Amino acid sequence: MKQRFSSLDVKVIAHELSASLVSLRVSNIYDLSSKILLLKFAKPGVKKQLLIDSGFRCHLTDFARTTAAAPSAFVQKLRKALKTRRVTAVKQIGTDRIIEFQFSDGQYRLYLEFFASGNVILTDNELQILTLLRNVPEGEGQEPQRAGLTYSLENRQNYGGVPALTRERVRDALQTIVRKAAASAAAGKKIKKKPGDELRKGLATTINELPPILIDHAMRVTGFDSTLQPSTVLENEGLLDHLLQSLEEARKVVEEVTSSDSCKGYILAKKRPNTETDPLDDIDGDQPLKANLLYEDFHPFLPRQFEEDLEYTVLPFDNFNKMVDEFFSSIEGQNLKSKLTEKEAAAKRKLDATKAEHAKRIEGLQTAQQLNIRKASAIEANVERVQEAMDAVNGLIQQGMDWEDIGKLVDRERKRNNPVAEIIIPPLKLHENTITVLLGEAEEVEEEEDDDTSDTDSVSSVDSGYAGTEASARKTRETRLAVDINLGLSPFANAREYYGERKMAVVKEQKTVLQSETALKNAELKIAAELKKGLKQEKPILQPIRKQLWFEKFIWFISSDGYLVLGGKDAQQNEVLYRRYLKKGDVYVHADLHGAPSVIIKNSPSTPDAPIPPSTLSQAGSLAVCASSAWDSKAGMGAWWVNADQVSKSAPTGEFLGTGSFMVRGKKNFLPPAQLLLGLGLMFKISEESKAKHVKHRLYDLPDVVPSKQASTAAASEAKASEEHDESDDSENSDIDVQEDAERKENPLQPTDEGFDEGYDEDESPEKTEENLLAEGVDNLAISEEPSPAGPSGPTPTQDNEDADDKEEEGDPKVAIEADSTTSTTTEIPFSSGKSTPQPQKKGQQPKRGQRGKAKKIAAKYKDQDEEDRAAIEALIGAAAGKQKAEAEAKAKAEREAQRVAALERRRAQHQRQQRETAEHEEVRKMMLEEGLETLDAEEAAGLTPLDALVGTPLPGDEILEAVVVCGPYGALSGRCKYKVKLQPGTQKKGKAVREVLEAWKTASTKKGVVDERSEDKEKMWPREVELFKALKPEEVVNVVPVGKLRVMMGGAGGSGGGGGGGGGDSKGKSSTSKGGGNRGRKK
Repeated sequence: MKQRFSSLDVKVIAHELSASLVSLRVSNIYDLSSKILLLKFAKPGVKKQLLIDSGFRCHLTDFARTTAAAPSAFVQKLRKALKTRRVTAVKQIGTDRIIEFQFSDGQYRLYLEFFASGNVILTDNELQILTLLRNVPEGEGQEPQRAGLTYSLENRQNYGGVPALTRERVRDALQTIVRKAAASAAAGKKIKKKPGDELRKGLATTINELPPILIDHAMRVTGFDSTLQPSTVLENEGLLDHLLQSLEEARKVVEEVTSSDSCKGYILAKKRPNTETDPLDDIDGDQPLKANLLYEDFHPFLPRQFEEDLEYTVLPFDNFNKMVDEFFSSIEGQNLKSKLTEKEAAAKRKLDATKAEHAKRIEGLQTAQQLNIRKASAIEANVERVQEAMDAVNGLIQQGMDWEDIGKLVDRERKRNNPVAEIIIPPLKLHENTITVLLGEAEEVEEEEDDDTSDTDSVSSVDSGYAGTEASARKTRETRLAVDINLGLSPFANAREYYGERKMAVVKEQKTVLQSETALKNAELKIAAELKKGLKQEKPILQPIRKQLWFEKFIWFISSDGYLVLGGKDAQQNEVLYRRYLKKGDVYVHADLHGAPSVIIKNSPSTPDAPIPPSTLSQAGSLAVCASSAWDSKAGMGAWWVNADQVSKSAPTGEFLGTGSFMVRGKKNFLPPAQLLLGLGLMFKISEESKAKHVKHRLYDLPDVVPSKQASTAAASEAKASEEHDESDDSENSDIDVQEDAERKENPLQPTDEGFDEGYDEDESPEKTEENLLAEGVDNLAISEEPSPAGPSGPTPTQDNEDADDKEEEGDPKVAIEADSTTSTTTEIPFSSGKSTPQPQKKGQQPKRGQRGKAKKIAAKYKDQDEEDRAAIEALIGAAAGKQKAEAEAKAKAEREAQRVAALERRRAQHQRQQRETAEHEEVRKMMLEEGLETLDAEEAAGLTPLDALVGTPLPGDEILEAVVVCGPYGALSGRCKYKVKLQPGTQKKGKAVREVLEAWKTASTKKGVVDERSEDKEKMWPREVELFKALKPEEVVNVVPVGKLRVMMGGAGGSGGGGGGGGGDSKGKSSTSKGGGNRGRKK
């Protein structure tokens, strides 16, 4: 199996990397192991991952891999030097197996070596080594490499250029091969080359820009005999020309391979042993069934020697990078999978051994019970024989006979076929006052008695009852039961002893069974914990990197009516949502709470005038409230919604709206207070063929059939809300205008109705301010304390709080909102005021007492002095230095003031330019809203059309491609998603909560009967679903949750909160979220 790059592979991979990575920036660097690095490159809209296995390979990868918990010292140095640097060049050094990456026009260079043990070396623009993966000592043909030394390029293979391919060069190469062969033969060295390989491999070492496999391919193409000896080719000019032609063909292959930005690749695979199907029969289009193939080799061209070999299966690829990634990632994935399988099998064997040990112990107790019953029954069936044996032994003991003599006597009597001695088994345990006797069980005794009564033949007194051969006697002895008899007890007392032992064994068995169950549970938990720890140490199975859908960068969910709802995570995303995605027919939802995001509901592009259902509006409002500060304060409020044409970025004259700030004109439609309840669930992306099985679950997929009942309900609700709002407006407007002004004057930054209608604040409407001052009286202080620099500016985040509520309840026709989901405030630039002007000098003041006479004396003293004399005297006494210093300070102050005024003018011009651009954008947007035009990319436009590929509960037979995590109002997920949990405000960090949810799903999938292997029961987990959610990373799922701290309400059915998938049974009754019973769940 091929494990490392050849020089041609390095040339091709460097050529492709140059086309793919140049102009990208390094976003981060990770180490996967001590010799494997992962470099991530990115630019807007493009992300790449480069895998570097030092000494073996480097290629772009489409598979996600687990990185080290902490970066190594080498990776830290690479990050410090290369992070955010732009790749400017990627090339091969000569024809050697070295790739050079240049960053920032050669300011930093990264060299990857793919020979010997390999190396990764970072240098500066003068090739001074800054850091390297491993230090290399000086050796034969190898210069030392360590930090501080200069990295040498001159001795690299063909660094100055590839020599031309001529007859003389080929002749010299052949002569070199012949000399080396002669020297090796003279030295007695064994040549390990196969017969016929001498020419091919010799040319690869002398004409080193061509690898051996390529030379062999060229020889087969041109019909040259590769088994010829180099000396034979040297002696024949025709053969020499033919060889030159073959080498030129190899050069031509190299040029063809690198002629385009993307190079083809070919994997050579063999059929996996013990497989019955033919891999060629399983090809679906261009993708073979990889499970039946073993990858052996890969090349950027198709070698002729393998093209017609039936033993190999050729897998073509259009991209060499993808081919290399598939080759190595497949092998790596198989190794990882085998390791995980082996760990699971070892844990299962350990658990089975524990169960077998406990079962063996219980079986031993049961056997002991049966044996005691048999012994007691045997004693009761042979009372006379037992009594005879006991009397005989007790009589000998009472006579004072030695114990050893008693044993000898019993043996002697047994040989004489004494019936009493025959049932006694040596040795006698007289020290324990016990003897062992052989007794037949109750059934055998009955059979013997029947035989004795039916036998009419006369027998001698010696053989009475025990006649037979020695073999039959031995067989009879083997079928009997050996029973220990206590000489101090009667036979029946001995039987009671055995019955007592049986009762004790029964009690012990019961205790052992109970303890065994507890011990097995503990053993299962311990083994499961060890397995979990072992699996965490092992790298997970490779999974392809999932390409995110365009809306996953926002807060998103699909409502219960099938509408796509989007929310911004910060001010920039709010701006993007407004500028790119808020179109005709869409609805804008917001809440007057700090940190509330801008939420839009995407209506059907084909029927933009169709009303949005009330349930979707309520769910969008719930998202706006939950993603605001109301989540932490646990104080729910209602949101409101307006149509897309009521939202704009055009601010009144003199005002400026920052990023994420918008103007809302007209009436706002208020929603009922939202419940602080979110859900985290999984949706599955299915194939195009599987979409046909699902009923259209999005309302606007059926533009011709709009449910009249739903539309009438929406219209009725809107009419009712409008009437209530108008009534509240009438009741409020019936009050005195002065009182309304007083309420609004509580916050000096809150603009008034009339002033806002004209696009001015309180500062910009002096007439109204004077009226308010006359009417209010006490509020003069609030007006005077109002900060003038921020007054004319647009709305600030504070306007999303109670003051904004006051304005909305008063029915303002035009309101400015700040839809910033972060805590940052909008920076406003002062225009009319805000300059720190110095206090004017008071020239008309009367002089203090005594100053007038003092001034007269000074005037009389210096009346004859002119300016020149004064300057000369000041120079003599040193007073001129202070004057000059004061003049310099005044001049510097004037320059600073001029610079400040110039900067202010620049900023004013910048704001005016932004306002002009915003106005132009608003005009274009207004025209597009009226005409219903779209400005989305093709991918986004396709994504805005039906999202039927995303389903919460797959149907039997569906082909599940991906798992997508979604977080939204629980009401939108409860009837749609199979895997879901309920989120409520709490104190647990979302990272820990997400990990616990994923672990709960994984744990539930290991329980017996939970997974339906046939993927038919929708209430149970399916193997493909388990595989997908096991591959989810907590770091990726955390970004989906729009809140900071929470608590998880999870159902008791296997961790699938409220859904059907996790429990594997009737989980609907066990769900903590059914019927609103949030307190029935398990709090984490």
